[in-house]
Amino acid sequence: MAAKPFPILFIGPGRIGDAVLSSGLIKRLADEMPNARFTIAVGPAAAPLFEQVPNLDALIVMEKRKRSGHWFALWNQVRGTAWELIVDQRGSAITSFLRRKRRAVHRKKSGEPVHKVIEAANLLTLGDDPPPPYLFTSPEIEARAEELLPPGGPILAMGPASNWLGKTWPIERFAQVANRLLAPDGPMPDGRLAIFGGPEDSRYVEGLRKSSTKERCIDLTGQVDLLTAYACLKRARLFIGNDSGLMHLAAAAGTPTIGLFGPSDDRLYAPWGPHTRVVRGPRTFEQFQAIDPQLNQTIGHMMDLPVDLVCDAALELLAETSDG
Repeated sequence: MAAKPFPILFIGPGRIGDAVLSSGLIKRLADEMPNARFTIAVGPAAAPLFEQVPNLDALIVMEKRKRSGHWFALWNQVRGTAWELIVDQRGSAITSFLRRKRRAVHRKKSGEPVHKVIEAANLLTLGDDPPPPYLFTSPEIEARAEELLPPGGPILAMGPASNWLGKTWPIERFAQVANRLLAPDGPMPDGRLAIFGGPEDSRYVEGLRKSSTKERCIDLTGQVDLLTAYACLKRARLFIGNDSGLMHLAAAAGTPTIGLFGPSDDRLYAPWGPHTRVVRGPRTFEQFQAIDPQLNQTIGHMMDLPVDLVCDAALELLAETSDG
């Protein structure tokens, strides 16, 4: 006899990075409950990350509306189901009125900052064994990634853009790092440069694109969706990028990842995984907060992060992950 379906409502973050960091919860639930059926509600930016989740009954895109209208819209779509489990990362009030057997809801807590992976794991009391970020793809997505990044020299992947100028390392410094790593006497002399970013980043990455010969540069900026980018990043030898959703995609893909940090808190948002590094200049996150309390000024906060520091971290991580 087939097991009775186990309907789960998962209300996740709206931002790409936060959604990636909490994605391991869905993988853990899918592994432990083969009869789980998922309804996932997330913001429009993060929604494409979950299109390939197995046993997905519905993917609800929560477009923000005036007077919390998006919550009322969600209520109307999910109130007819008796849920076995509700995982609510947004701490919403409406889930308390839904029929369910168990509800795990995020509550703001004071105290020392906790990494977002652990914060998500604590919802299901998995803090001692936090599930690492994981995204589901499909054979078609993997095949497309293989077409975009065919076998050849090792791939240096870079994500030079960010959602805020203050977190963005100057593009010319990315170019300097790429040139050193891919130089004939560098650690990746036969390597290729792959550039990632959204459609809005195409002009910004031009300086990096022009720093490499056409034959050695694969510019995927604005060319691939999130899951295809994730599949492509699985094929990279090293990723270097600002604190961004792309950085978290790279780490989730298992790629050795260097995250460049300045005015963002790496205690919460460091790339997650055994082969990751946080690199920041001489200033701490608290020092950036003192300069820009709301963290919203149009200031290039990353200017004091030197190229040498990033190159040194890259050399160390390449050596650490070498297969000999």
